[in-house]
Amino acid sequence: GGVFTATEAGAIAVIYALSLSMFVYREITVAQLPDILVKATETTAIVMLLVGTSIAMSWLLAFENVPVTVSEALLSISDNPLILLLLINLALLVVGSFMDMTPAVLIFTPIFLPVAVQLGMSPLHFGIMMVLNLSIGLCTPPVGSVLFVSCAVAKTSIEKMIKPLMPMYAAMIVALALVTYVPAFSEALPRFFGLYE
Repeated sequence: GGVFTATEAGAIAVIYALSLSMFVYREITVAQLPDILVKATETTAIVMLLVGTSIAMSWLLAFENVPVTVSEALLSISDNPLILLLLINLALLVVGSFMDMTPAVLIFTPIFLPVAVQLGMSPLHFGIMMVLNLSIGLCTPPVGSVLFVSCAVAKTSIEKMIKPLMPMYAAMIVALALVTYVPAFSEALPRFFGLYE
């Protein structure tokens, strides 16, 4: 609803989870806080390192005119927007299954956004499509971090998780197709709240 930014929402979520863990469920004590903060700092440092290297990679790609080259290459394959969006989706699904979301967004947005805009896609629509693609990658082998965390929590192997997940993958692909080819599907809520014209 636009009450606060994504960063502020993250901070509020942390305070909320910490309050619940300490005062309601009593799973965390004050003595455990330093270890938790160190682990959070380590995770943040890894993400910041990825962000830093991704920004350097984005600059290099822009300096070498890779976005323009990729745009021209994609547009030379076909002038049909449906085919080009399918190719972008396939590329992002492959990238998402091998790369974490933050660096993937930083590296591939400057490459694919110009193509999407040339196809008449709004930046909001493209952003939602890209994040959904990469989110599907987060739970897809071989590097799906959400899949690994789920396996660790459930104390099972990836091999045992994949077969029951197949219907979920099918549902995610259907949702991705709707988001990609029906702009109103992804833009309706932001327009309703007046966040996007």
